[in-house]
This record gives sequence, C-alpha cells and structure tokens, in this order.
Amino acid sequence: MTKNRICSLLGIRYPIIQAPMNWVSGAALTAAVSSAGGMGTLGPNAGAHKINPDVEATGELARQQIHKVRSLTDKPFAVNVTVGFGEDMKYSKKIVNVLVEEQVPVAIVSVGRPDVYTETLKKAGIKVLHAVSTARHAQKAQEAGVDGVVCEGFEAGGHKGFTELTTFVLTPMVADAVDIPVVAGGGIGDGRGVLAALALGADGIYMGSRFMATQESESHDNVKQALIRAKDVCTVSVPKAFMLARDLQNTFTEKFQALQKSGASKEQLIRYLEEHNPYRAQHLGESADAEIHCGQVGGLINDIPPATELIESIIADLKKRFAALEKEMGVFA
Repeated sequence: MTKNRICSLLGIRYPIIQAPMNWVSGAALTAAVSSAGGMGTLGPNAGAHKINPDVEATGELARQQIHKVRSLTDKPFAVNVTVGFGEDMKYSKKIVNVLVEEQVPVAIVSVGRPDVYTETLKKAGIKVLHAVSTARHAQKAQEAGVDGVVCEGFEAGGHKGFTELTTFVLTPMVADAVDIPVVAGGGIGDGRGVLAALALGADGIYMGSRFMATQESESHDNVKQALIRAKDVCTVSVPKAFMLARDLQNTFTEKFQALQKSGASKEQLIRYLEEHNPYRAQHLGESADAEIHCGQVGGLINDIPPATELIESIIADLKKRFAALEKEMGVFA
C-alpha cells in the first residue's frame, strides 16, 4: 500500500492509525502498532500512574514515553496534542514544545482550533493531522495548513462534538470538501470497516476501541474483560458541558443519566464526573463504577490479541474481502 496517500505522507506500510486513548495508549502499544506497519499514537496521559496537574511533570512524562517508544521501534509514530481551551492550554503548549524538541514525526491534534499549533509544528518538520467532526471544520483545518484530517463519526468512542454525523456520511462529505489526505474513524474494528472507509473516500483509518483490547494496551484487565462481555448496543452518548462522550454502558453511565434526568445542577454533574473519571476505570480497574470511553465497535470485540496479530488479521481480512467484492462486482462489468 506504498502508493496510498496517508502511507506516503507518514512513511508507514498500512493505512491504519491507532487513535490516542487516555491512560491506554502508552509506549508499548504505540511501538507495537508502528512496528506492525501502522502508526501508533501516544495518548495524553501515556505512562502516568496518577493524575498529575503539574505542567512540567506532564511534559517530562511525555518526553520519557517518546524515548521509550524509540527504544522499542525505529518506525514512525505520533503523539496526541489536545489543544484545550483557556487555562488548560498550558498543558498542550508544553506538549508541543516537547514534540518540537524531540523531533517527533507526527502530531495528531484534537479538541481545539487547527490554527493554534499547526505552524509551529510544521516549521519543526512535524506532520500534522487534525481531528474534525464536520466538512466545514475539515476545510478550516486545510486552510490552517494541516497535512491531513481525521474525521470521527458519531459511532466513535471518547470525547467528540455534539454533531451526530455518522462515519458512513461524514467520511465522503469530508473527502469531497478537502484535497489533503482523509483518515476516517468511528465504528471500525476489522477488515470490513477498513474496506468500507476506503470505499467512502478515506485514505486511511483511525481505530481506538479495538486497540484498547490488545495485550499491549494499558487498560486494566477488568476493562478489557468488560469489552469482551459487551454485545450489541453496549455504548451510550453522555452529554457534558462542552462535548459528548461515548462510553461503555455500566453503573457509571446509568447513575450519570439518572442524575441528569433528576435535574441535578451543573456542579453536581461535574463533581460526579470527576469522582468517576476514566483514570479510575483504566488504571484502577473500577470498570463498573467509572467512565470507560468506548466506541460502538465494542460490540464486535471478542478477544485480546497482540497488536501485531490484530493488524495482520485486519490486512489479511481486507485483502480477502476486496477480492470477494471484485468477484461480486463482476456482474456489472
């Protein structure tokens, strides 16, 4: 797939990008995905064992994780930059400084405007992919000079905007709106999803939840087992102050929804979210009582393979399904 636009841009073999996941995608998973031919991505709290509000400590932990990835693989990898808003931007500014100093190959930028860090990153020779949720946002990102956009459909796990465009609709909209490479995410967990995304106009795919259930993932085993048990309609959208979150259904989501229906105050809701944050699930293993970001693809997860084995199986399945599709389409020749 060397002629694929996203592969050529990023210097990878397969157009598979592992989405950054808070507390989940550390150096081991990032390196494993990159070594297997995809692109691994360090998450915002990669390698952290506690919630640390210190800006300098956050930046130095990211630096340590970057060094660890490089000790495990010589392949390209990415680091997530969550831009944020207001006072919280001090964290992203520090992370960007670290990325520039460490000459990281790729930055995947999300949760904020595309014109904040793009120029700084590109001047340092870093490729920039910006996450968007509409075609209009994709055009704004292209105007800001990003190298590619990641469009995440409503099926995707984790935080996203209030728009409800699904991957099946959003991907071709974005592909039609911009000239730069497009990466599609949301609802993709196997070769079928990859083939569909490419057919919709994407140059590559963005996959998070499926990588959560791999051996190298830093998710607590309780979370991985909860994913294995999840079937059918297993996630729910949780409205927050500035965005939505798609979470695995559990006691946390039930109680949070009940609080919302009861007319709980904004302060009560914020306090509940803080007391049951993803750290408590992903790191401490409170898989029933804390928040677990997860996409709708959770219902398709049935095992916990090594990341390399997962990628190899997806590529093999993709080739098989593409050949079968060509055969089926023969009737229209």
